[in-house]
Amino acid sequence: MSTPTPMQRLSADESKFLTKVTTLGVSTLLPIVMSPSEFAKLIGVVYFDTDLFSELDKTHPGLSVKINPKVAYYAIADGWFESAIELQDDEHVSLMRKATIDIPDFVTYLRCLAELHKRRRKYAMILSAQPIPTMVQVSPRSLMEYGHIEPEALASWLTWRKFFYDLDNRSAQETGYLFEPILAAAIGGEPQGARTRLVKRSNDPSKGRQIDCWKAIPGCKPLAYEFKLRVTIAASGQGRIGEEHQFAVDCKNSGAIPVLVILDPTPNPTMAGLKAVFEANGGHAYIGDEAWAHLESEAGAVMAQFIEKYVRTPVADISRFEQQVSAGTAKGRMQLLDLSASATASEIMITLGSYKRIITRREDPSLADDEGDADT
Repeated sequence: MSTPTPMQRLSADESKFLTKVTTLGVSTLLPIVMSPSEFAKLIGVVYFDTDLFSELDKTHPGLSVKINPKVAYYAIADGWFESAIELQDDEHVSLMRKATIDIPDFVTYLRCLAELHKRRRKYAMILSAQPIPTMVQVSPRSLMEYGHIEPEALASWLTWRKFFYDLDNRSAQETGYLFEPILAAAIGGEPQGARTRLVKRSNDPSKGRQIDCWKAIPGCKPLAYEFKLRVTIAASGQGRIGEEHQFAVDCKNSGAIPVLVILDPTPNPTMAGLKAVFEANGGHAYIGDEAWAHLESEAGAVMAQFIEKYVRTPVADISRFEQQVSAGTAKGRMQLLDLSASATASEIMITLGSYKRIITRREDPSLADDEGDADT
């Protein structure tokens, strides 16, 4: 099959895909727009992961040298993606078409990788731009500790603490936006909003439910997935667990099979009860290693590789530092490294044990988040 010429007009589907893959939040305070060079390098990562650069050399001699990262994605040096390379007019489009021919599941793989890449780029911008909290935000909280520590030290303690909270909160938000769509796409499904009413609420059929992943298989009942990183005992006291139980019931009443996927295997009564409800309503529940195995089985060989490389391995690598206090306990502990932090107008330096990280700062006051500060 011949490769289309670089200047061939984009089809509607190609244009839509290219826009979706290369942009994120263009109307927000922190928009992400990939250059053709960055997009081409991201395709280079896919070729590297699948070991198919030899196919690219057949029609694009020399281009593979420019876009080959030579190391796995998480080991790529800072600035490599931003360093521009020379491309012919629309060569990134020709490259995309070539990769679609060469690489099995390329469209899904690139889509998932691009979502991860864009979220990581956005969070790097957040680290740089997130404002240091003001005294208006944190000073009322001094009432909890005033008198136990010198006022100057307390002022810094409150400020650092709020700043780290803001960064962690934004990290959790970005992870949440990323995690479910990646897993859904990897296993051949799509997230669905409540407005689609694919799963209706049993107590009010005019309303639908949000579905983490909807997978329709010809000749079979559709699968409605609920993805969870973990299930805690605390969830039962916040009303959420009742909604999770009802989700399984609503799926059954809507003609769908509810599927529960929990990646953290730590057992507790809440999780056991949730699993039982899904199974009682004709569904399935996969927990821990079974969850990972199910996702990789549904994904197929290429996307299973993506899940293993980009999701499971990093989570497992970080989690290994936590040691269980004793057999059978749900609580883990790790030996924390000593922490220190220093700030100037242009950078923040975080030291953890012998490891240092310097974050260049270009603070953006518009990113300040005062929500929840009124009642401290």
